[in-house]
Amino acid sequence: MKLISFIVPCYNSQEYMRHCIDTLLPGGDQVEILIVNDGSSDNTAAIADEYEKKYPNICRAIHQENKGHGGAVNTGIKNATGIYLKVVDSDDWVNEYAYGEILDTLANFYKQGTVLDMLLSNYVYEKQGAKKKTVIHYRHAIPKDQIFCWDDVGRFPVSQYILMHSVIYRTALLRECDLELPEHTFYVDNIYVFKPLPYVKTMYYLDVNFYRYFIGRDDQSVNETNMIKRIDQQFKVTYIMIDYMTQFNLVSKPLERYMRHYLSIIMCISSVISVKSGQKEHLKMRKELWKYLYDSDKRLYRKIRHNITSCAVNLPGYVGRKATIAMYKAARRFIGFN
Repeated sequence: MKLISFIVPCYNSQEYMRHCIDTLLPGGDQVEILIVNDGSSDNTAAIADEYEKKYPNICRAIHQENKGHGGAVNTGIKNATGIYLKVVDSDDWVNEYAYGEILDTLANFYKQGTVLDMLLSNYVYEKQGAKKKTVIHYRHAIPKDQIFCWDDVGRFPVSQYILMHSVIYRTALLRECDLELPEHTFYVDNIYVFKPLPYVKTMYYLDVNFYRYFIGRDDQSVNETNMIKRIDQQFKVTYIMIDYMTQFNLVSKPLERYMRHYLSIIMCISSVISVKSGQKEHLKMRKELWKYLYDSDKRLYRKIRHNITSCAVNLPGYVGRKATIAMYKAARRFIGFN
């Protein structure tokens, strides 16, 4: 049994996957690296096989027909043998020093017999061409260097939430909640983080800058132009998150508050992309999305719709949409995303 399984979804990743995998190899025999070749047409499959041959006790190449990012993660979860699991996209990488701390922390909990459901760490925006790196941390919202539960979780800043880059889940927990991501769909990383949350009982925050999140390539899913092209998939993910939250009986108030906060941000992202597009069809989609939330759960709708961020992305009329775009641009410059 491995301490942690890393899933590396790869689709035509020959230009950068080596760097990603090389940063994971220092984990040695404690880790397994599942390189999921998702129907690539370039040299990705050969590179995956090369790593499996060279590091047979660490790397495993898995080849499948193209199923999209979600399908690749599903395959990784089914094949994982590690106690814990983390997804690392093939154009991203991890920091070696922080990696050592992560492994030591997980190993100590395992030796003590402590069941840890989720470990959190920081991630860094590695934006192409940017000299200043933005670090996303959670020091103001959750305790660090101690086991905690949802009752100990404070309020997250308006624009901050837990991304796939910052989370390591217990593998058995992902299977317990029957996590299966939609295939051929972008932005499913939000479902990956969101759906297991009600099953999480114990958490630990290690304040290290572990994950390096590369942004800046034109073909990335978070590229603004691509988000507009794939707006239907962004909305699909948002609808799935609405259905999940409105059908789940959340007993813990702090958990409910955080999941509502998360859903609020995803609702706002969908709304902003609609406004940024400016197409009548997309503006109609935005209106229908908010109506769907209202029809699904009026209380949840009121909680989300009337917070300051939702009001900002739903300003009425042409002038209101211009103001929304201006605020979005300011936030993008300040935080450094896409």
